[in-house]
Amino acid sequence: MKSFKYIVLSLLFPVVVFTGCTENTDQGHAHAHGEGEDKVRFNLDQFAPLEMAVDTLTLRNMTDYVESNGTLEVPPQNEALVSSVIGGNITEIMVIEGEPIGKGEVLATISHPDLIQLQTNYVTQWNRREYLKSEYDRQERLYKEKVGSGKEFQKVQAEYQSINGEVLGLEAQLRLLNLSSKSILNGHITEHVKIKSPISGFVRKVEVKIGQYVAPQKELYDIVNIDHVHADFMVYEKDITKVKEGQTIVFTVEGNEGQEVSAEIYSVGKNFEEDPKAVHLHAEIENKTGVLLPGMYIQGRILVNHQKSLAIPESGVVRQGDQFFVFTAVKMKVGEKLMWDFFPVEVKVGVTDNGWTEIIPLEPFKKKQKFVTQGAYYVLAELKKEEAEHSH
Repeated sequence: MKSFKYIVLSLLFPVVVFTGCTENTDQGHAHAHGEGEDKVRFNLDQFAPLEMAVDTLTLRNMTDYVESNGTLEVPPQNEALVSSVIGGNITEIMVIEGEPIGKGEVLATISHPDLIQLQTNYVTQWNRREYLKSEYDRQERLYKEKVGSGKEFQKVQAEYQSINGEVLGLEAQLRLLNLSSKSILNGHITEHVKIKSPISGFVRKVEVKIGQYVAPQKELYDIVNIDHVHADFMVYEKDITKVKEGQTIVFTVEGNEGQEVSAEIYSVGKNFEEDPKAVHLHAEIENKTGVLLPGMYIQGRILVNHQKSLAIPESGVVRQGDQFFVFTAVKMKVGEKLMWDFFPVEVKVGVTDNGWTEIIPLEPFKKKQKFVTQGAYYVLAELKKEEAEHSH
């Protein structure tokens, strides 16, 4: 920056005329600034309207982070698409979308003539098997006693094994339809099949209507259990070496801005997605507050490094080109009035975290040195304005 003796801020107030002697009243002043240095002088009355502040710097816990976006998801075992194993017409619908449902609860009923035929076939084949079982036992006994024919025994044995296989197959079909074979054998033939939920959760979608014919394997209901909802983030290739299991992610959910949720990484993907080139990582949510539903968009910060650093509020550091500056502050008495003199000091910047920026001095700061912590932009603007005026 170009050096000049004095710059007096005149953004909101008349120009201050310097008369009489000046006295340094800031006992914590660390540098003896020379007459050739850049300087901006503020009247104390100007602080309030410009919302400026001056303070010393402190060490803060600063956290480096990786920004990442993603969605809320649930594990595959917590989602279910419910269908029927038999074609038929929907006769009842027991639930609506958004309704909680327990494992084994009835979602709907379905009917079809083939259902009745299946049950009557089972009764017929079961009774036939019972008859052949007794005949098989009789022929086996005669064969062992060398009274019966071996050929006759083999014939009955083949018939019995064949019918036994048919009965076992029909019983398996009945179990898939949630029908009791014992009840059917007792004469209870049902016209309806109950469609039951395989998991507990909430009904996400209902895909059927009363009277609708549905083919076997058609999706009827979508059930989701959100008890184990987790965060699924995408991390780009350039940041993948910074993240690992056990790190904390702080994120916000679309629609719940301002309400931060934290999660811990428990799995980092081992293969890259091609578009974009990134990996998935999964994090277990620690403080489940608000509405957290699968598919919601989330924005997060993966906290990858913690350290104590010298920091200043973001509004206390300014940038000019590739350089960063803070402003040291010295209270002066001009005549009977108190003023603040501000001097630009080049620094390097590090992590920005939660409104604070890490600053790295090029030369050590003195103890109790005061800085502009809010409103540094106004000081820089005045310096640039005066430099422009002096360049013409």
